[in-house]
Amino acid sequence: MAAYLFVLAVGLLAGMISGVIGTGSSIMLLPVLVYNFGPKQAVPIMAVAAVMANLSRVMAWWRVVDWRAFAAYSVTGVPAAILGARTLLRLPSHWIEVGLGAFFIAMVPVRHWLRRRNFKLRLWQLSLCGAGIGYLTGIVLSTGPLSVPAFTSYGLAKGAFLSTEAASSLALYVSKVLTFREMGAMPLDVFLQGLLVGASLIAGTFVGKAFVMKMSERHHQLLLDVLLIASGISLLWAAVG
Repeated sequence: MAAYLFVLAVGLLAGMISGVIGTGSSIMLLPVLVYNFGPKQAVPIMAVAAVMANLSRVMAWWRVVDWRAFAAYSVTGVPAAILGARTLLRLPSHWIEVGLGAFFIAMVPVRHWLRRRNFKLRLWQLSLCGAGIGYLTGIVLSTGPLSVPAFTSYGLAKGAFLSTEAASSLALYVSKVLTFREMGAMPLDVFLQGLLVGASLIAGTFVGKAFVMKMSERHHQLLLDVLLIASGISLLWAAVG
């Protein structure tokens, strides 16, 4: 019982943080889930919880979802995520973690360079991003920091960014969960544990909304930078550990 309470407490905090910056819950929760449930159960549990977390962000910001951006990103991202999930067990993750970690950190100066030049992604370019990020989403636990620069470069910010990124991630994670189920990696007890963790993320998401409403776009962008750096360092640390 103490282990479950600790997981739920971390889930609430992770939900609050991801509710403010759009991602990051997986990075916080994975070590806790691995410690309490083991590595084989941690990934499918987090996949179910991520579905619920993204659904809650869509519900919280429903009125400002950019459905054109969602469609462009998801139409390529969903089949790519299915393909990625199917190759998950065959592909060594070490070099993927190193590459993603370095990429996340490099994206901080690149994001600001693109903003200074008012660079905007077009819908077809966002669709290409969906294909690449979708495939990686099927392979690794979290690619949220990759979708951050994609949607912000399209011109989305604050609530519109949070809701559209969440709707797109929701489509990708649903396909990943269904693929896990088809491959026999989603027994009922794992699914129920994912629902429990996801409930704590949902509660945190709605708490986080209150902070976003009061936050300036400048401070929101600063938090995104902090997330990218923290995500990159954590992935590099995991790769060399």
